[in-house]
Amino acid sequence: MPPTIATSLKLPAELKAAIDEDARKQGVSSHAYMVQTLAEAAERARLRERFTQDALAAERQMLATGMGHRLEDVQAYFAQMAEFRAGRAERPAPLVPKKLL
Repeated sequence: MPPTIATSLKLPAELKAAIDEDARKQGVSSHAYMVQTLAEAAERARLRERFTQDALAAERQMLATGMGHRLEDVQAYFAQMAEFRAGRAERPAPLVPKKLL
């Protein structure tokens, strides 16, 4: 287990009461609930940043190559994929980038 560092949070009374209630419902201590909630928020922030960086890289690549997917093709692909996952259709063929620019 990694070392821990003590910290102090000053919470509004209403927030502390809500945390205590949520923790009780989950069968954990308020401390454990806050640690888990903060860890999840930090992970979401990292994922959001990675998503943003991936999107920017994809945009740079598309602008540099002119290759990409038309919105209508992507929408049709996802509709076909939903049918496949529901067991009502074959798996759709992968999308192939096309010259857009």
